[in-house]
Amino acid sequence: MNSRRRLWEIYGTAWAWPRATMTLAHDWADLARHEAEIASHESFNYAVLNADETALQGCIYIDPPVRPGTDAEISWWIVDEHIGSELEARLDEFVPDWITDEWPFQHPHLGPPEH
Repeated sequence: MNSRRRLWEIYGTAWAWPRATMTLAHDWADLARHEAEIASHESFNYAVLNADETALQGCIYIDPPVRPGTDAEISWWIVDEHIGSELEARLDEFVPDWITDEWPFQHPHLGPPEH
């Protein structure tokens, strides 16, 4: 994972992800956990893909609240090659609007998870 170091800075303390020793088996286990959380409506995540859906460009997470006074934890990331790009700007604009317009949250926290 090319963006692992930066993603560890964002998610490492809170989620212990992505580990430096992350294997394909670890990745499959994470995906299975996400699938179970989505099926139980516990949390949701959305892949940000390129136009022909052949490469992961980032991800959006909608998780249960951790911070007092919030009703959801919303975070997102993009791969390193798109930092400072139009994609990053568009995602930074899209996600808050989408959460406000399409999800039933009253007080979502938008940003990295709590460490």
